[in-house]
Amino acid sequence: MDVGSEAGRVTDNTPETVVVRFAGDSGDGMQLTGGQFTLSTALAGNDLATFPDFPSEIRAPQGTLFGVSAFQINFGSTEVSTAGDQPDVLVAMNPAALKVNLADLKPSGLIIADTGEFTKRNLEKAKYEVNPLEDGSLAKWTLLAFDISALTLQAVKPFGLGNKEALRCKNMWTLGLALWMFDRPRQPLIDWLNAKFAKKPILAEANIAALNAGHAYGETAEIGGQVKKLTIEPAPQAPGLYRTITGADAISLGLVAGAQLAELPMFFGGYPITPASAILHNLAKMKEFGVTTFQAEDEIAAIAAAIGASYAGSLGVTSSSGPGIALKGEAMGLAVMAELPLVIINSQRGGPSTGLPTKTEQSDLYQAVYGRNGDTPMPVIAARSPADAFECAIEAVRLAVQFMTPVMLLTDGYIGNAAEPWSVPDPEGFEPFPVSFMSETNNPGGKVLPYKRDEKGVRPWIKPGTPDLMHRIGGIEKAPDTGDLDYSPPVHQLQTDARKAKVDGIAHHVPAQEVSQGTTTGKLALVGWGSTYGAIHQAVRRARAKGLDVSHIHVRHIWPMPANLGDLLKGYDKVIVPEMNTGQFKTVLRDQYLVDAKPLNKVSGQPFTIAELEAAIEAALA
Repeated sequence: MDVGSEAGRVTDNTPETVVVRFAGDSGDGMQLTGGQFTLSTALAGNDLATFPDFPSEIRAPQGTLFGVSAFQINFGSTEVSTAGDQPDVLVAMNPAALKVNLADLKPSGLIIADTGEFTKRNLEKAKYEVNPLEDGSLAKWTLLAFDISALTLQAVKPFGLGNKEALRCKNMWTLGLALWMFDRPRQPLIDWLNAKFAKKPILAEANIAALNAGHAYGETAEIGGQVKKLTIEPAPQAPGLYRTITGADAISLGLVAGAQLAELPMFFGGYPITPASAILHNLAKMKEFGVTTFQAEDEIAAIAAAIGASYAGSLGVTSSSGPGIALKGEAMGLAVMAELPLVIINSQRGGPSTGLPTKTEQSDLYQAVYGRNGDTPMPVIAARSPADAFECAIEAVRLAVQFMTPVMLLTDGYIGNAAEPWSVPDPEGFEPFPVSFMSETNNPGGKVLPYKRDEKGVRPWIKPGTPDLMHRIGGIEKAPDTGDLDYSPPVHQLQTDARKAKVDGIAHHVPAQEVSQGTTTGKLALVGWGSTYGAIHQAVRRARAKGLDVSHIHVRHIWPMPANLGDLLKGYDKVIVPEMNTGQFKTVLRDQYLVDAKPLNKVSGQPFTIAELEAAIEAALA
């Protein structure tokens, strides 16, 4: 097979990495196909990164350009940190899938097309005047076109399925061919199909037959000179237990781990919203770890219930995406004023309003840092990858309970839906941070002082009902120490300053900012946050291999930022901030450190490519 490698070729002409994109109608099962190919890739020991990309409509009209669903996977025998720029292989299940994705395909890349779907009607829906499989327009790519629909119907004919049900097996036929192409075993997929359709064994048998037929077609058909089986060797990995994990999975496990380290039960109040819903689904299955989940009637009820749980002595957690975070804003102010621990997960998506609900963006940073009424300081953390979301969730829990504050954890649709291998950590390697509730008065001879602050500016956590510790909290301004209602000018000034100082002080209780790649001074630094990590990392690695003086800094603690970050940034002649918004973190850096940070922005609903960042580096250093 004539496929390229973004990391270069090894000596035997076998590529180090391969990018495959499965694309079809949103009813063709492309996400399922990609997910199962990911499973087989993980079992083969390759490093990998995935990018599921599906329509924003619940069910777009079949065969249309805006109804195309795609799943891209980059896998190889070396380090993989992004889902890849240009696919080496494009599987196009219909004309619309071909048209939407063709421009991304690498020159000389392989197209696998289902001729059975290139009908006159489907060509018209995809805005093709002539059939691209027949007019020579695909000459610069390798084309493998055959009637997958007919071959699937033939494979499942013995099982007596109707035409519609039989054609639903096309994705398994295609997956079988892909497994042959990349020398993958079928048995794990067969086991999965038997488990999935345990109550409908005829469907399991039909899908297995389609899977086997696609694999056999690769083995027996005279496909063509450049298309052959390709074996990608396992990537070198440190010994240990590994699993494939998505960002939503990692956050869910990290929240549970954080609650265990704090020795607290966890209450999760949520409301379904794309792309955050998977966290609620995951946590609902974890009751054995002391997790209570509550699907509320709306976003406001979800966060209010979580605040109530924190007041009662549990770890309150809530989750949403941008529109839902906006609805939660008033209650966040209540948590800040009451000074109660709360973890808020914001799985960012394209906005504003409904925006691009299934596409990725980083446009909620202003909302996270500034987006509440009044002066309501709140720590903000950003995960850089699916696996990193696990540790970030633990860190969010730690800051919330140690500083009695709500904390927002930012991910996005790319992190939440994408998958990568994760080295399962040893639980003994995490430092516990058990919570201490106040159990006796902190004011002998007088009434309890619920807002008496310690050396870090943190008030005590008092469980309601604790003998002799009756106290008042709420959203109206309070007097220092006593918590009595007091909204006089001097008191409001004092308490506003105290709440700000508490959060600002967190900067001295988080790790110092490190340079992810490169040197601590130089001509250029790319400063990123969140899911841009992989693309920046690879672009800087390639640029440094060419001898360019560029470094990569990736910030986890967005607010407050690490205490050394300002001095670190001033060691570079130029600073570029790539982010999937119109320049929000760039503005924060300029405001806090007076550095002349330059923006590199993308708001297309798609992540950065490595090539885009390489071009920006070369232009900045030209």
